Amino acid sequence: MRNVIIEKNHKIAPDIYEMILLSKELSHEGFPGKFVNLYLNDGAHLLPRPISICEVDRENHRTRLIYAVVGKGTKILSSKKEGEKLKVMGPLGNGFKIDEKIDRNLVIGGGIGTPPLLELVKQLKGDTKVYLGFRENPILVEDFEKLGAEVHIATEDGSQGHKGNVIELLEKHDVNADSIYSCGPKPMLRAVAKWSREKNIPAQLSLEERMACGIGACLVCTCKINTEDEKWEYKRVCKDGPVFLRDEVIWE
Repeated sequence: MRNVIIEKNHKIAPDIYEMILLSKELSHEGFPGKFVNLYLNDGAHLLPRPISICEVDRENHRTRLIYAVVGKGTKILSSKKEGEKLKVMGPLGNGFKIDEKIDRNLVIGGGIGTPPLLELVKQLKGDTKVYLGFRENPILVEDFEKLGAEVHIATEDGSQGHKGNVIELLEKHDVNADSIYSCGPKPMLRAVAKWSREKNIPAQLSLEERMACGIGACLVCTCKINTEDEKWEYKRVCKDGPVFLRDEVIWE
């Protein structure tokens, strides 16, 4: 647990906020796919709020978070002011494993699962294509483009890019790759798993599950994972994940 300073906390889209935290240790330990637990310190909310790391700036000791206001806890978080201190635990979890020998990377994001993919794209080697799906109001598109990635957008309301979902867009473009990295809502990840298996492309998936403690003690975020003996076991998304290999995950 450490105290960090909030450098910035502001709205970037409807119900979507950007928070910048100042901490040398946090920025140097943040890797793609990991998350932090934020403690609100208000007495009424004892459980932390897990937020994925969007981007780190190690030179200036900044850690960037993008989060959605979906309840009382994140509503309180959105009211935090610049200069305030915040208790943070982390970075936590197991993130994406990057193979620098891969030539063609495919990154697939959905909704608020998009932010943790930004630091990943910064660190990937080779050619990288990014496919992002949103209901409406796409976020971080320019951030991905600034990294030199080829970016394609799908929106369900047709306000930007392809009208429909991101899997339809992948099929439309007949995309191929050597490795897939994906984060987003469970229905999208299930579809990515099916599509990537049909294309015979290895995939790493970052699961979105409701978390409580964030350190594997409470077992709220368990999911079914295949074992080597063709059986299955429960694993904790916060501790053993949130990133798993596609063929490890049992979809229900």
